[in-house]
Amino acid sequence: MKIKTLTLTVITLSLLGLIGYRIISNKAEAAKNDKKGDKKPPVMVDAIIVAEKDFANAISLSGAIEANENVEIRSEVSGIVEKIYFTEGTNVSKGQVLVKVNDIELRAQLSQAVTKQNLAAENERRAKLLLQKEAISQEEYDIASAEYRSLKAQTQLIQAQIAKTAIKAPFSGKIGLRNISPGTYVTPTTLITKLVSANQVKISFSIPEKYASEVENNSPIQFTIPNNPQKFTAKIYAIEPEIETTTRTLKIRAIADNPNGKLLAGTFANIELPLKNIKGAISIPSEAVVPVQDGKVVYIANNGKAKEIKIETIARTDKDVIVTQGIKSGDTLLTSGVMSLKDEADIKVKVK
Repeated sequence: MKIKTLTLTVITLSLLGLIGYRIISNKAEAAKNDKKGDKKPPVMVDAIIVAEKDFANAISLSGAIEANENVEIRSEVSGIVEKIYFTEGTNVSKGQVLVKVNDIELRAQLSQAVTKQNLAAENERRAKLLLQKEAISQEEYDIASAEYRSLKAQTQLIQAQIAKTAIKAPFSGKIGLRNISPGTYVTPTTLITKLVSANQVKISFSIPEKYASEVENNSPIQFTIPNNPQKFTAKIYAIEPEIETTTRTLKIRAIADNPNGKLLAGTFANIELPLKNIKGAISIPSEAVVPVQDGKVVYIANNGKAKEIKIETIARTDKDVIVTQGIKSGDTLLTSGVMSLKDEADIKVKVK
């Protein structure tokens, strides 16, 4: 019994000793490997030498094309449409008669008013002669004169009403679709058609308030429209005098020629707005920039090691970023492998 117990004890101690030996050996080997791994080979990276240059700054914006002039054609008087003188979708000239409203009743009223006016004019003439001969009083003459002037004003009013029965184009442009037919009874609330000025169009857009001081009247802009590769040119002619408080933007309008009628009101526009040129700007490739939680960083070469630098940017193009703070001319900027780099990492630089 004692021998059996002694044997089990020896076996247990042997196993524990073997396990302890393996643990110690593994730790020693791991420590040895870690020590060997402390010295990693330098990372191969590409780099460029940072240099200053003038940068033509511009921003891309969205806007909308609007008609230079746009009006709803309505009748100022009520009546039956006698004649329509325009064809839908065609160009019309300023002052051209578009619609004629029946004026037969107004002309009858005018004839009656003219007769009364002529009679009053004769009475006023006679009264004036009698006043000169002191045959009537000044008051009697004044009554005759007032009657004449009143009837004359009534005649002019009816003539004005008759003139309004001929509805004319207020400006030259393209006429829209008509909503009436001959014989329709129209009132001032009846929409007859729309007239749009087609020779020029307005482009309305808004810019962030930080660029407000860089925009001036008569500045040129370029824009494109969907499904058309052509670039169009416009000129800024009006700037809103105040910032929109809800959006913190400034509304701007430009005007563009539209001789071929390709630019339609309501179309979406992609606008390229030039800003003031930046002198001595630092432009770096966008792939060199690493976004971090509180901004952007880049890496520069510093005595064989990568040095992390936080930067401030002002603009961005398709390939480059304009840096305003962080790096300077002459720095060796790392442009490849930056996403896996760490500060103070060993590097081997290949300058392009």
